[in-house]
Amino acid sequence: MLTTHLEGLRESMVAFVRYADRAGLRAPVPTCPDWKVRHLVAHQGSIHRWARAGLRGEEVDTVAIERVGMNHDDPLDWLREGAIELATAIVKAPADVEAPVFLADAGPPKEFWARRQCHETTIHAVDALAASLGRRPQGAETPWISEEVALDGIDELLTGFWPRERCGLRSEDAFRLAVRSGGRGWEVEVGPGVPRARRTDSPDGDVVVDGDPVPTYLSLWNRSDEVGAADDRWALVTRLATV
Repeated sequence: MLTTHLEGLRESMVAFVRYADRAGLRAPVPTCPDWKVRHLVAHQGSIHRWARAGLRGEEVDTVAIERVGMNHDDPLDWLREGAIELATAIVKAPADVEAPVFLADAGPPKEFWARRQCHETTIHAVDALAASLGRRPQGAETPWISEEVALDGIDELLTGFWPRERCGLRSEDAFRLAVRSGGRGWEVEVGPGVPRARRTDSPDGDVVVDGDPVPTYLSLWNRSDEVGAADDRWALVTRLATV
């Protein structure tokens, strides 16, 4: 899916810049309550440069890079420049490049970083949209996100982010969360320990989330409340399973 992820990165950058410019750098970001748009731009630009450095075997000071973004005369141009450099680094990296990865079920580094930055940028483009709207968006308001990217982003979250020690999703009373979307399915075992996720064609659970790919993607990433379940355990998920 390398081509899909690179195209997703490109599409989300176009959307990010459009909505960040429309909102203005001083606008608050409803989906990231502690940030204004300038913080969002500086963060995303630093992450792009950090990912590029990792693929190239370089070390960078992300705090210093983010400071550059916070003080840049044209932060949106700086953001675009970093995204272009990242995409170039991904394309030029050999298929067997050695670079650090950090998610469960991570693939080869070249593919991992294309995927990770596709979704990193897509979700933060949604944050920029939220800033321009002054509220959380709905799936229909994010036309640049394809169903293919959305389903892949659901998969990355459930099988990559959640089954890690640092994921805060825990429950003394164990339950199974089923996610159904776009003909695909996942089950997540939630209990006192690290969540365990698996892909399945016939997901079933105590709590069932079923919706179209894009709204489900945004809701699972805590960027929308369009899809969910009328169950206190779903409220627990949205409160604790944050990225």
